[in-house]
Amino acid sequence: MAVDVTIPADLWDGDQEAVITTWLAGDGAAVEADSLIAEIMVEKIQYEIRAPADGVITFIKQADDVVAKGDVIARIG
Repeated sequence: MAVDVTIPADLWDGDQEAVITTWLAGDGAAVEADSLIAEIMVEKIQYEIRAPADGVITFIKQADDVVAKGDVIARIG
């Protein structure tokens, strides 16, 4: 069963959009739960995104894409 990787609703205050600055895991790579997989930036503040589950990650959004809270950025299957 696939698990969505989403931008947490409580990661920062306000409704600003973020930018995915870098993926720290490769598309199609095996990841472990709670491992650091991406970094996003909101108003020059960097935030970390961690894997919610073990499995193989498939990107839905790419580096430099604009995202909002709740957006699905990848799936782990």
